[in-house]
Amino acid sequence: MSSLEIAKVRFAYREEMVLKDISFTVQPGDFLGIIGPNGSGKSTLLKILARLLKAKEGTVTLNDLDLNQYPVRTLAKKIALVPEETALNFPFTVEELVLMGRAPHLSFLQSLAPQDQAKANKCMEQTSVRYLAGRRVNELSSGERQRAFIAQALAQEPDILLLDEPTAHLDINHQIEIFNVLKNLQEQHGLTIITVTHDLNLAALYCDTLLLLKGGELFSLGPPAQVLTAENIKNVYQTQVAIHQHQEIRKLQITLIPDH
Repeated sequence: MSSLEIAKVRFAYREEMVLKDISFTVQPGDFLGIIGPNGSGKSTLLKILARLLKAKEGTVTLNDLDLNQYPVRTLAKKIALVPEETALNFPFTVEELVLMGRAPHLSFLQSLAPQDQAKANKCMEQTSVRYLAGRRVNELSSGERQRAFIAQALAQEPDILLLDEPTAHLDINHQIEIFNVLKNLQEQHGLTIITVTHDLNLAALYCDTLLLLKGGELFSLGPPAQVLTAENIKNVYQTQVAIHQHQEIRKLQITLIPDH
């Protein structure tokens, strides 16, 4: 199990400061949702955690070692990323796509072994795409395609799974389907999940911890009931909402109050 510690991270694109002194810790097995308005720095923060971007100042440590000190192959066994855009240039099958996730576990020119196939099969089963193994990824529905890319990330055998807007452009049914897969991976397999999302209701329903960004700064961090208050949402999103707790599932629900 791996823990992440982010300390006073700052990042700028040229002269524009995007993240300002961000500090927080992600405990092993947590389901963390990163929320905030457009342009608040959510995806940039996720890319820094994936080491796609390097912080201008501050540190990110994984198990007390600076993220930049990890060899690429070693880091890929610890952290996997499912980006928002998952374009494919070749018509790979689902099985071929998932097997690509085994790359960090293979030495140069090493062939796939039976254990690699077994791991890929398990990852496809965990994401309910095993029956699609022979289908071309570009022939799948959006929900099936997203589950296939999650399976590929799982094939890396990471401790931490990062996702950037995993339910963007999906209908309600597929949104719930994806988050059910993620929650099961967390609860049944101990995977740490960190996801960027715009959907506050999905965040309240599935995440254990929420990190709310405003203008590149950490505005609030804690359990959903602490972060998703009407006052916080008005301050950050400039929007009036009503907050309820669903009587059956005991989870928060956010309802927009339109201007009159």
